[in-house]
Amino acid sequence: MRNIILSIVFFITALVAYSQPSTISNHNKNSQLITNLDSYRWKMKMMLPGQGIKEGLHKLPPGDIETLVWNPARVPGDVYTDLWKAGVIEDPYYGRNSVKSQWVMQYEWWYATQFRVNQDLTDKVARLDFQSIDHECDIWLNGHYIGSHKGSFSSFSFDVSEVILSNEHWLKATNMLVIRLAPPPQVNANVAGLKTPWFGDYWRDLIPFGITGSIDLIFTGKSRILDVYAKPNVENEKKASVVFEVEVENTEKVAKEKNFTISFKGQNFESEEQIVRFKKILQPGTQIIKKEIEVDNPQLWWPWDLGKPNLYEAKVSLDEGNINQDFKEITYGLRKVEMDWNPGYTKDEVSFPRTTMINGKKIFIRSACWGGPPDIFVGRTSEEKYKKLITLAKEANMNNIRIFGWHPPEIPLFYKLCNEAGITVWQDIIPLGTGNIPNDPELLERIYQEGENVIKNRRNNPSLIMMEGGEEMLLRASDPMYARNFLETLGDRYQGMVELPYVPDSPLTCDVSQEAGYKPKEAVHALDYFYQMGKWPMEEWIKTLDFPIVPELAITSVPNVESLKKFIPENEMWPPGLSWGYHWADLDRLRIQNFDTFGDEKKGSLQEFVNATQDAQGIIFQLSIEHFRRNKPRTSGVALCHFITYWPDMKWGLIDNYLKPKRSFNFVKTAYQPVLINLNFKKRRWLNSETFKGEFWIVNDFYKQYKNCKVEYSILDDNKKVLKKGSFKVDKIQENSSKQFFEVEANVLKKVENNFYVTMELTDKSGEVLSSNNYMFLIGNQKKNAAKFKEMGEEIRDRNSVYSYGNYLRFFNQFTRENTEEYESKTDTIKTRGF
Repeated sequence: MRNIILSIVFFITALVAYSQPSTISNHNKNSQLITNLDSYRWKMKMMLPGQGIKEGLHKLPPGDIETLVWNPARVPGDVYTDLWKAGVIEDPYYGRNSVKSQWVMQYEWWYATQFRVNQDLTDKVARLDFQSIDHECDIWLNGHYIGSHKGSFSSFSFDVSEVILSNEHWLKATNMLVIRLAPPPQVNANVAGLKTPWFGDYWRDLIPFGITGSIDLIFTGKSRILDVYAKPNVENEKKASVVFEVEVENTEKVAKEKNFTISFKGQNFESEEQIVRFKKILQPGTQIIKKEIEVDNPQLWWPWDLGKPNLYEAKVSLDEGNINQDFKEITYGLRKVEMDWNPGYTKDEVSFPRTTMINGKKIFIRSACWGGPPDIFVGRTSEEKYKKLITLAKEANMNNIRIFGWHPPEIPLFYKLCNEAGITVWQDIIPLGTGNIPNDPELLERIYQEGENVIKNRRNNPSLIMMEGGEEMLLRASDPMYARNFLETLGDRYQGMVELPYVPDSPLTCDVSQEAGYKPKEAVHALDYFYQMGKWPMEEWIKTLDFPIVPELAITSVPNVESLKKFIPENEMWPPGLSWGYHWADLDRLRIQNFDTFGDEKKGSLQEFVNATQDAQGIIFQLSIEHFRRNKPRTSGVALCHFITYWPDMKWGLIDNYLKPKRSFNFVKTAYQPVLINLNFKKRRWLNSETFKGEFWIVNDFYKQYKNCKVEYSILDDNKKVLKKGSFKVDKIQENSSKQFFEVEANVLKKVENNFYVTMELTDKSGEVLSSNNYMFLIGNQKKNAAKFKEMGEEIRDRNSVYSYGNYLRFFNQFTRENTEEYESKTDTIKTRGF
């Protein structure tokens, strides 16, 4: 019996034995103690709504061992991932399993963890800082209710000085933190901006929720630093200052004089440390202390294609005599963001300047909508995933990532990686991917505050350069002026927190937006080729697009076969089964898109079909990007939709959910070369009797001239035999320019059977390759094929007039009972219409 008791004591000790809080040194001595509560030491339990409190889960004794038998859980994380790993549900990403998991969001989930505090807390203030909890929670520490919170992205904090337990004896030092997660809300309009939308054509009705951010237990002195904002003030490359806005709280009832020390130096470059010390009298409560400091020999932060992404690290400490109070460390950059009007558009056509200027230099935005987070269930993501994805974005020559209103603001690691890589961020601050906001003053204020909190926690990141309010809100708004007023008020609140450009919504070119008073040429979501498939061949559609900026350019494809095997059941792999449709494979459009690209639907095998969809996506992206880049400075940026995908789908991403780039990735990498040799042409299909014609253009996004360059090109037949080759000299390529340099005419198509190719290479005066590019063309009748493409598109539109777009059963006649077909049992072979 004695051995059993000792074993239990040892087990409990192991359970609660956190390493002691790490010490963070301030400018003199230790001032802040932090225990991070992120770990796999959490436990979770399911309860009927309201039942947990009735049963007394919130009153569990701090040293109790009852939670030993709860399911294991991880923080940060989410409920579904914890349940999947515990074996309670099947992997929601596989097949149609997520349908089977919908019961999860009808219950409340209780999370608990234990930790020890051994240090002396005399003259210390303790608080629990929560980075984010999705979406609604109640929190208890040692049986004491400490607070509640609603909102998926905002950070929040509670003072726990009166209820924290500290002692040298392990049992008396044990604390129990309990969190109740309410069932997630079921109507998005009621929590718009406060929670990620769980609808849209790349997800099914399973509402994520969980403890999604870090939790820290922090001990400070009686005065503490709540926030530090390093506000840059850049006059030019040689003159800059930074205004430190330090938010502090004096928890005592009397005013106290405190000493402030601020120091900063280069984080990723060598510089002398600058140190400033000063005194301030702190009144009881919260206040902001401002201090402007001239920066010696300032090193500005630039996007990677304009310069170096120089970063500073700053330390701010607070003390009273010899007693240290608090300490905070931040990273920031010196950069100035402005907007300029796009040339060629009148103010009757546009309402906003759309050309981004960083430190006085105009930049063409080569972007993609993030499509993230890397997993909609945040418990499945990792630091390694983020690092690889940002590396791939830069490899694709992107200088920007757009986080749009169907996705949440990203975690601190994302912005840190963008800061370091020199990749800018264009962001809808909170996810407002919906059409209608209830006219409820309390809800509106919660939305405004959520957005301000998101800005406050991210404004030190120099990568954040552009803010938007909504995503397609006005496109779906029933009251245009109400929506406009809401979005403009939101912008005023944002710009009260940070000096960055703001645009209320995207795209702002729809009928509703114009009814609200916006102009016809604001921006375009270039989605019609996909959603109106069959109306125009790709090259004809592209030529119709003339806008200052393109926040979305979308086309779809299927992930790699290796990835398909991870989420599509083997018996549904080929021909495509029901799980393809469930994961948003638009099987009609994919077939027709292949026809437009290759003159063939490419259904001979799974591998052929997958490769064709990815190449089609790549070619459409390539031709569209080149069109917009040739149009600079009239056009100032384009964002593809999307870069990644947050679950395994058959939709927009260039990178699939398993971090595998599609073949389309290399097309985009080529089209986004900062120096780009490219070909402008009228059509992709040519008759054997025709003379091929094209224009050679060079786009240069660098602020660097190139002289005495050379272009060499070749035209090749089906067998890659050279039909014609040539070259021409380029005396000068101006910095930040787009220009046509040469026209080609070649009467060489007589013996080509199906396809011919054009390759080209631009070299500088030393022979170094600056850019290379290539194109595939078809032998065929452009008008005849366009007519067939339109006929195929009409078939889609006729079918979609019967079935809603989200109804994937429309691809399976046995399930819709078309043509008298019927599905009766698992022994039936499911036939996919069109395959």
